[in-house]
Amino acid sequence: MRKRLSIILLISIFMTSLVGCQGKDEVELNKYKHTFLNVFDTVVDITIYEETKEEADVYNEYIENRFKELHKLYDKYHTYEGVNNIKTINDNAGIEPVKVNEELFNIISDSINWYHMYSDKTDISMGALINVWSKYRDIHEVEGADELSIEKRLPTQEELEIAASYTGIDKIVLDSENMTVFIDNENTQIDVGAVAKGYATELIAQEVMEMGLDSGIINAGGNVRTIGVPKDGVRSKWGIAIDNPIDSETLIEWVETNGNDSTINTANEEDYTEVVYVNDMSIVTSGDYQRFFVVDGKLYHHLIDKETMYPGDNYRLVSILTEDSGLADFLSTAVFLMAYDEGRELVDSIDGVEAIWLMKDKEKIYTDGMKDIMLSTGATGGK
Repeated sequence: MRKRLSIILLISIFMTSLVGCQGKDEVELNKYKHTFLNVFDTVVDITIYEETKEEADVYNEYIENRFKELHKLYDKYHTYEGVNNIKTINDNAGIEPVKVNEELFNIISDSINWYHMYSDKTDISMGALINVWSKYRDIHEVEGADELSIEKRLPTQEELEIAASYTGIDKIVLDSENMTVFIDNENTQIDVGAVAKGYATELIAQEVMEMGLDSGIINAGGNVRTIGVPKDGVRSKWGIAIDNPIDSETLIEWVETNGNDSTINTANEEDYTEVVYVNDMSIVTSGDYQRFFVVDGKLYHHLIDKETMYPGDNYRLVSILTEDSGLADFLSTAVFLMAYDEGRELVDSIDGVEAIWLMKDKEKIYTDGMKDIMLSTGATGGK
């Protein structure tokens, strides 16, 4: 069952009047929203403050088109005419190098560099293992799947061990001079799902800022990138709310009653774990309630630990705050899969990175740098 993290954007005021002769940076601008689907298996919500709809539409159209382009590049499932993408690279594993464009080369290169710099928990070479779990999650999206035997609804240990044996970041060979990517094992598969949304969001945010956008938010299914200051004349910071997942027992009970193919809002709509007030920052959340299925009273989500070969089971969610949305995406997966002490040590070791952990018992733990920007500790977004 495909579940999407819904981040509540606390932007409630629609300004319709402009201040006559002031400069653009000093006026209250109008708010324009745009939403589109079918990229990165999520919904993208854009909020822009501009003087006119025509100006906002330029950015909205650009952002949507760029997400569609990058979706094709990072896609491991589909082939597109004239595009060498992740699927092209995987299809040529053990056969020959694939020439790619700079945007695809960079996400692979940066993911490998972050793997070596920060954590091996987020590993783009574990595509074969992720594919096994994806296959079984897809089974549960078919009506009547709940009537299958447990053995047919979960991967076997042998399946997992074989798939996990193909993992290895060193099997991905990059040639920066010729801009090629080669997988030197025919069974190894690249999967950039743990970084793709954040990486695309950051790339596009940088591009529209260069075009002149200085007030807006891009929210790609919970990968949130804020740009500048909210120019509504009221606030000095954006307020971003982090989901409060419904408790696991309720979630499991619902699915067992209604079926894995049913739809449920996995977050409490009128509540939240925390609100943070930021400008020019990204916040990305990984949680156990986003994409999952239930078998025999146990929830199996999409964040797979390559050491255990099973979904991580430490927290309800982890939110990472830092400037770069791609790095935030990478770290949110890695820290979610780490024991708390290990994850806390990693976060504290990286300048400009903060985090919130929501534990299984709903205890909330956060880094020291979060204290000044959280609603629960007295922060506000007002001027």
